[in-house]
Amino acid sequence: MATASGSRRPHLASSPFRPIPAAVVEEYAVDDRVTHDSYGLGRVVGVDLGWVTVDFHDRTIRIPTPFHKMSKL
Repeated sequence: MATASGSRRPHLASSPFRPIPAAVVEEYAVDDRVTHDSYGLGRVVGVDLGWVTVDFHDRTIRIPTPFHKMSKL
């Protein structure tokens, strides 16, 4: 639950509800081998803020974060 300012309320230790964990975004570096559910195997050729450019041999695709369908090999 976010307040009007956009920040989260502090989690109380006595609360029976678990806090929502922060999403973990995987980090990639140039020349990392990756697999994508739609495009297959590829190699990272560029890393920008919020984007990864991957060469899938037949095409080059810019993929935004979070990388739900992509994983590092």
